[in-house]
Amino acid sequence: MTLVTLDGKTMQKKEDVHAYLKSKLNLPEYYGNNLDALWDVLSTLDDSMEIHFIHSKQMLECLGNYGTALLKVFEDAANENSNIKFRVIS
Repeated sequence: MTLVTLDGKTMQKKEDVHAYLKSKLNLPEYYGNNLDALWDVLSTLDDSMEIHFIHSKQMLECLGNYGTALLKVFEDAANENSNIKFRVIS
């Protein structure tokens, strides 16, 4: 199982979020850089991955509702796909 730690301090602007996620999660080249595309990739992921999210409060302060929606995508994908474990650490 691959462990990935996502740092909310690096997700301060909406424009930067998806480039960061693409890099950290090793998302495919065709990744569409939006929440729907993130859901599509995560919900069909065949490899086991544990995703830890740190500094979520800082991310939520900067991104507001978009940050909340981002966390929900991860939570929903983990509920849908047994290969994904997701946990907000801080």
